[in-house]
Amino acid sequence: MNKVLLIYTGGTIGMILTDKGYAPAYNLLDDMLNKIPELHDEKMPLWDFYQLNEVKDSSNIGVSDWNSIAGIIQENYLEYDGFVVLHGTDTMAYTAAALSFMFENLNKPVVLTGSQIPLNELRNDAKDNLITSMIIASEGIANEVCIYFGGNLIRGNRATKYSSEGLIAFVSPNYPLLAEAAIKIHYFNNITQSSPVTEPLNVQFLEEWPIAVIKVYPGIDFRYYHDILNKNYKGVIIETFGAGNIPGGSSNFISSIELNENDTIYVICSQCPAGSVIIGQYEASAVFDNIGGVSGMDMTTEAAMAKLYYLFSKGYARDNILRIMNENLRGELSR
Repeated sequence: MNKVLLIYTGGTIGMILTDKGYAPAYNLLDDMLNKIPELHDEKMPLWDFYQLNEVKDSSNIGVSDWNSIAGIIQENYLEYDGFVVLHGTDTMAYTAAALSFMFENLNKPVVLTGSQIPLNELRNDAKDNLITSMIIASEGIANEVCIYFGGNLIRGNRATKYSSEGLIAFVSPNYPLLAEAAIKIHYFNNITQSSPVTEPLNVQFLEEWPIAVIKVYPGIDFRYYHDILNKNYKGVIIETFGAGNIPGGSSNFISSIELNENDTIYVICSQCPAGSVIIGQYEASAVFDNIGGVSGMDMTTEAAMAKLYYLFSKGYARDNILRIMNENLRGELSR
């Protein structure tokens, strides 16, 4: 019988209502899970429960937590057929994207899930998300990092949070679903692993790097972002209009860049959930060619940020990072 490891990081699924609002509760979820009859049904995979030393609202999840999750999976990789990471929704797409790059030669499912309503509420979406994620993790078909939520299985580095209230909280704007859970779980033919992985799992742990995101808006004056655009940040993701356009022409942006001293990598993403950045398609984006900006193509901001963390942590030179940002490593972009 297949066996799954549940890794609890925090998030709404295990929260309780306090006088300050919903908050994670330590040593509560394990007890709740053990009282759910369906989780002990003979049709369910065997499972163990692992709780991080500190469970968090996912707004507080960061690089050190990504490393902890990856380390737990690495240590237990040979003992389990798949892994389910219970995580808050706010930053789930960031964590899924980060893990997708950190795991090299992954050949087992790593499914992130959570809920919009806590498990201990009378009406909730937590139980179905949990049960279906455990089944998917045990079946060994989607052997990649993915998110299961609201009936949909999404590639982890293609997901973005869509709704703060709806039970379908995540969408995959530029890539089709990996699977859909209806009466049966129907897998589609775009699963990452088309051939067996023979190399052992390797984990590239991440270092803390100064990476910023700037969202362009009408009338933006880039001079106010001088310190971010220059030496203080190693990577800057610029969320532009449309296919890579910014207001104010090139002078507004160029005047804020110290080209001779700056080694910052600029990744150009779009504010549009769907579609791709094409630098130079419009005059309003041509400035990025002049500063050596790299198109984020159809990557989500979450994936672009995670990829930068990964490539910086690999120790690659700047030119290599610029090149690899446009290479498809884990299905994060379309080529």
